[in-house]
Amino acid sequence: MRPHVLQPESSPLVLIVDDVPESLAALHDMLDETGYTVLVASDGPTALVRARQARPDVILLDALMPGMDGFEVARRLKADERTASIPILFMTGLTETEHLIEGLAAGAVDYVTKPVKPQEVIARIGVHLRTSRQIRQGSIVQQQARNALDAFGFATITVRMRDGRLLWQTPLARELLWRYCGTEAPVTPEPVLQWLRRHGPELCRQESPVEPPRLTLTQGTRRLTLRLYRSVDDPADTSADSEGGHWLIVMQETSDTSVLEALMQTFGLTAREAEVLYWVVQGKINRDIADIVGASPATVKKHLERIHAKLGVETRTAAAALALQRVPQLRPNAAA
Repeated sequence: MRPHVLQPESSPLVLIVDDVPESLAALHDMLDETGYTVLVASDGPTALVRARQARPDVILLDALMPGMDGFEVARRLKADERTASIPILFMTGLTETEHLIEGLAAGAVDYVTKPVKPQEVIARIGVHLRTSRQIRQGSIVQQQARNALDAFGFATITVRMRDGRLLWQTPLARELLWRYCGTEAPVTPEPVLQWLRRHGPELCRQESPVEPPRLTLTQGTRRLTLRLYRSVDDPADTSADSEGGHWLIVMQETSDTSVLEALMQTFGLTAREAEVLYWVVQGKINRDIADIVGASPATVKKHLERIHAKLGVETRTAAAALALQRVPQLRPNAAA
């Protein structure tokens, strides 16, 4: 019985990796007749290069090859984000349980035993191609949604709870995390990781989840606010497990420039005086304010004396209270 012939426009790409590709001539011919485009690699390093360049839809991988064996090739393919989602089918003459387990642990989704039966291989390829396409389609939808969040100023990242690894980020998230924390993927900033580990398990236990406290990182008069959501695990990522799964974190940056302008206009302050008063309202002491604004504590003290005079108060507590009373933007709920 001849296999179903694919339509020309679908023409999936199959990479066959075997140190003796001639032994698979019958499989190669039937794949070609069925409508697949076939690439061949005769060793591990060549397979890695061709997989990265061509991005095949499926890889048929010989388990035992001289030099770099199929298990190592699979591990490297799965460690590379460019090839991690490609389904791998092992071809092996080994039937021992430990070898099959090693192949699946290395990232394979299936295996066939040698000598291969071409019709069986093609049937299995078809199953994994359909699954892979469904996963990719879901990933495309997620990508479009996340890019839309970026466009509206909401950056997103995905963190794996088990090891705290940052798995995915939008371009805006990459920029913000570098600016506020000086870190890059796959590293999750330590303050974010501590916040996630503190509130993630609690969120899991709740029958009707309540949004946990938000995390706020500050940089001058700019703030980065993070919100935590339980993420639907990506079916392409087999690393998701029962130890916390994946978490989606949505970030938004806001600025208090308008607040400083309101302080200046309301009390007739200079830009630097408004900045000092702003941080007094936030509960900072002179030494902390000096570090933030790049001045000495003595200079901050002089600014504070002039602020007291302009506001007609004698203490920093009274200055903060008056500022909160006269400038609504300073109140926590005003920016929500």
